Amino acid sequence: MASGYLLNRGALTLGIHCQRVCRDISLSQVREKKRWMKAYTYLMAKKLKLEGPPPPTPRSQQPHWDYHAEIQAFTHRLHENFSLELLKTAFINPCYLQMEQEKRKGLGVESETAALVLKDNMQLSKKGSAFAESFLIDWCRASFPSLPAIGVESIVGHLTSPAVITYVARNLGIEDLTMSAEFPVPDDVLCSTFMAVIGALQESSGAERTGLFLRDFLVTQLIGKDLFDMWTVINPMGLLVEELTKRKIPLPEPRLIRSAGASTVLPLYFVGLYSDKKLLAQGPGETLAAAEEEAACVALRKLYGYTENRRPFDFSPQQQQQQPFIQSASN
Repeated sequence: MASGYLLNRGALTLGIHCQRVCRDISLSQVREKKRWMKAYTYLMAKKLKLEGPPPPTPRSQQPHWDYHAEIQAFTHRLHENFSLELLKTAFINPCYLQMEQEKRKGLGVESETAALVLKDNMQLSKKGSAFAESFLIDWCRASFPSLPAIGVESIVGHLTSPAVITYVARNLGIEDLTMSAEFPVPDDVLCSTFMAVIGALQESSGAERTGLFLRDFLVTQLIGKDLFDMWTVINPMGLLVEELTKRKIPLPEPRLIRSAGASTVLPLYFVGLYSDKKLLAQGPGETLAAAEEEAACVALRKLYGYTENRRPFDFSPQQQQQQPFIQSASN
């Protein structure tokens, strides 16, 4: 009884003491997030879901943009000597000029009083495209002399395809400098602009520097590419027979070299092609026909000099063997 009384009295005394101490201390409630943050975040997420993301903005419409400085930085970044006037013309597309003329007509501005003193890049684009195709054909013939004409056309078609050209152009920063009516810049407009840049470089620095530019940025896209990824051959065995007949080599004979898991759902066969009792090539496949086709492809790669273990391309600055086909491309 006495102990309970003392305990209650002690608790009461402690409570009174805490009240006296807390009177002198001002407490303020602190929250990590504001009360309005949850509702605001929910509304913004709902708006983004309904309207979608905002359209991309061209770099030229963002702050701290100096077009002339960017053009000069582009030339120094590539270590090329461009004529600034030609380079600026290479970035002007016909769709951009048409859009500007329509804007001025909408504002009621007369074309005679405020005419656009600009020239499009169509002429430079045609010149650059012709030079690039001629240079790449000569480079392929010099690098792979055994490759037939259709194979050379396939490689050149791959290197000048919109996918490869746009990939190279975007990584070089050409898209940000391109004057186009649409943004993001369409692939056909970006390809035309890239070819116009090549034409401007040819007129500014000559055919030799332009050939080195194409070698450094377009030919390097062949690294890691298989020949038959660029060249679609429907009947590899028939093509191999034709090539061996031209070279007066006995026709190939397919033979099963080894197999594994023939009675399972994942069989593996190795077929070898023999000519005059010599092994030309061998290839794997899940069926005998697939293995024979792969072996024919391997044999064709060996004949054309486009094997996986071939000598790497020589992209060193001092490369004397490029002079003949650079001169032929310029002519």
